Amino acid sequence: MSTEVVMPQMGESIAEGTITKWLKKVGERVERDEPLFEISTDKVDAEIPSPAAGTLTEVRFKEGDTVEVNTVVAVLDGDGAGPSAEKSVKSVSPPPVAVEPPPAPAPTPPPAPAAPPAAPLAPPAQSAEPTVEDLRRTKSSPLVRKIAQEHGVDISKLEGTGVSGRVTKNDILSYIESGPATAPATRQPEPARAPEAAPSAPPARAPQPAPVELPAPPPRPQLGDRVEQMSVMRKKIAEHMVLSRRTSAHVTTVYEIDMTRVAKLREQHRDSFYERTGTKLTFMPFIFEAVNKALRKFPIFNAQVSGEQIIYKQDINLGMAVALDWGLIVPVIKRADDLSISGLARAANDLADRARTRQLKPDEVTGGTFTITNPGVFGGLFGTPIINQPQLAILGVGKIEKRPKVMTSADGDDFLAIRWMAYFALSFDHRVIDGADAERFLAFVKDQLESGDFSV
Repeated sequence: MSTEVVMPQMGESIAEGTITKWLKKVGERVERDEPLFEISTDKVDAEIPSPAAGTLTEVRFKEGDTVEVNTVVAVLDGDGAGPSAEKSVKSVSPPPVAVEPPPAPAPTPPPAPAAPPAAPLAPPAQSAEPTVEDLRRTKSSPLVRKIAQEHGVDISKLEGTGVSGRVTKNDILSYIESGPATAPATRQPEPARAPEAAPSAPPARAPQPAPVELPAPPPRPQLGDRVEQMSVMRKKIAEHMVLSRRTSAHVTTVYEIDMTRVAKLREQHRDSFYERTGTKLTFMPFIFEAVNKALRKFPIFNAQVSGEQIIYKQDINLGMAVALDWGLIVPVIKRADDLSISGLARAANDLADRARTRQLKPDEVTGGTFTITNPGVFGGLFGTPIINQPQLAILGVGKIEKRPKVMTSADGDDFLAIRWMAYFALSFDHRVIDGADAERFLAFVKDQLESGDFSV
C-alpha cells in the first residue's frame, strides 16, 4: 500500500516550504518517524519525519524547489517492492495530463463571436478563464500579500514562478525593485506631447531620469573566482533585510552604559544561580528585564504600523537574535515581562541551544514585538542593527568590557576608575517614533542597568 508524503503546514502563517535536502534516495528503506527530508520556510528550518515505514519509490520535487503546503512531495511503498513504485508513478501521471488539456479549450472561444446573437455570452466565457488564472496567482503566502498591500501591488497582475503560477517573495520583491525603473518608461509618453508646446525643455529632461533608475548590471565572476549558490536561509535573510530598509525610516542612537553593578551582582550569584536553576547566569537576563520595563513605560516601542494605524501590542514578546554557523535566526521569548531573571535566563538559553540544533518550532520564531541582538559576544563595540519587521525598534548590545572611566566623587573631585562598560545602540522607525522618545527610552534602560536594582 502506497503512502503519500506531503509538505507539512509548519505554522499558521506559513504557506510554502523549500526542500533543502533529501535524506533518503529513491529505493531506500525508511522507518516511520525517521527523518526523510529537510525544509526551510519563512520562519524556521526543520527535518520532516516519514509518516510511515516503507521504501521511497518516488520523489516529485528536487532539492531547492519551493512547494505549497499539503502538496505531495514523495511516495512511500509499504511493501517495498519495485513494481509498486511503477504503479505509483503511473497513478500520478494522469493528473498532469488532465491539467494540461484545460488550456487547449482556450482557442474554442472563436465560435462564440461567429454567431452575432451569442456575442454577449462570449465575454463571460473569456472572463471565466482569467479569473481562474488570477485566483492561482493571487493565492500566495500572507507575507507576500502583506508586501503587496504595503506597496500597492496587484498580485494578480504578476507572473508568478511558484507552483501553479503562485507569486513568491522573490517575485514580489523583484517587481518592487524594478518598479522605479519601469515607471519612467510608462510616463515618458506624456512628456512626449509637451515638446509640441515647449520643444526644448521636455526633451532635455525626459532622458535624464531613465539612466539613473536603471539597475546596475550584476557582477560577473572572473577567472579564479569561486561561485557559491545562496542557501535558502541566506536568501530569506537578504529579502527580509532589504524589505526592512525599504519599509522603515531607520535612525540609530548610541548610549554608553555602566554595567559594573550588574557585573558584581552576576558574579555574586553565579554559582548559586546555576545550582538553583541549572542554567548559566549571563548579562542578557538583566538587559531583558530592563527592556521589559522600558517597553511598558514607552509602549510605542512595542507597537506595529498597519497602513495609517499604529497597533500597540498587549504582550511583550522579546526576539533574541541567535547567530548560527549557517545564518541567523530570531527565536522569541513570549510574554517576557511575566518572567523573572531566572525565567528569562532559562528561556533564553533553551531557545539558543535548540536554535543551534534545528529543534525550534515555527511558533517560537514568530510574534516578536521587540528584538535584542548581541554582537558584543563577538567583540563588536556597537553597530546599527536593522529593524526586524513588522517591529518598530531593535536594540544592539556591544561588548561588555572593563574600561577606564572618569568618575566624580561625592566631594566633586574627578578620578579614574576601572568599570564594566558597554555601548547600546537603538535603531528605531522614525515614521512613528521621534528622536526624543528614543533618547528617553534608552536613557531609562541605562538608569535601570546602572542602578543594579534586580532580584536574582
